[in-house]
Amino acid sequence: MEVQTLSVVVPAGCPNRCRFCVSALHEDDEYANQIEKNRRFKHLYRRDYIKRLSFARDNGCNTIIYTGNGEPLMNLAFLENAASWNRDLDQPFRWMELQTSGVTLDDEKLRWLREEIEVSTISLSLSSIFSDAENADYNRTPQKLLIGIEALCAEIRRYDFNLRLSLNMTDFYNDRSPGEIFSRLKALGVHQATFRVLYSSATPQTEREREIDSWIGAHKADARIVAAVREHVQKRGRRLERLPFGMVRYSVEGISTVIDEDCMNVEAKEALKYLILRPNCKLYTKWDDAGSLLF
Repeated sequence: MEVQTLSVVVPAGCPNRCRFCVSALHEDDEYANQIEKNRRFKHLYRRDYIKRLSFARDNGCNTIIYTGNGEPLMNLAFLENAASWNRDLDQPFRWMELQTSGVTLDDEKLRWLREEIEVSTISLSLSSIFSDAENADYNRTPQKLLIGIEALCAEIRRYDFNLRLSLNMTDFYNDRSPGEIFSRLKALGVHQATFRVLYSSATPQTEREREIDSWIGAHKADARIVAAVREHVQKRGRRLERLPFGMVRYSVEGISTVIDEDCMNVEAKEALKYLILRPNCKLYTKWDDAGSLLF
């Protein structure tokens, strides 16, 4: 089995209410939080968790991404536990990343992530890189938690993290050229960029699913701009390598660039884009299907 990354689900709420968030469609209650809620069998589930970490390592995975259906930074205790258990492995993960919207990410947490959790890459998920207000609008960030994109990127670089921006391709990009987008990425000092084509449910069942799908249909980036970005990357970028899950990584003006058109890993491939380790201490291969239980 070939596995690109291990997505470690951090059980946490989220102060944002992103209008396109498909994570909101999948209740965490479907996957019991054995790590934090089952104190009677704490040692048993700690052992199970470490076994799953080891399984991912045994199958060639070398990257942990701390992520979740909420905001990982809202549960610092869990991050500390996961980092500690990783250090207990015979061959610990060395490459660790954090996927975050940036809310509550301040100087103190940056220092802690660098020194204690040993994160090397911070990936900011943004709905617009051109405007703090646009980003907050589509992420529905509470007023008291609004982030300043430029200032936050500068702080992340100051602590010498690898800075990746995950661009949720909304209609805010429809009137921007690929050249403008990459100029803005360079101005922000970005090291890596992932263009994420918005995903919607293939067969929406509930009213909430239909509401999110309808919003995505109305506000996802036009296919024209996605095609223009792809052409820009392919023509002006240097092709680096094909990733195990099929996408090609390019260097564009010194920025590592990937266009992710399967961010939910819905296509069947021989290589697994990721394994998902949930707080029930079990591994899955799909975000939206409990039937994808692997181990």
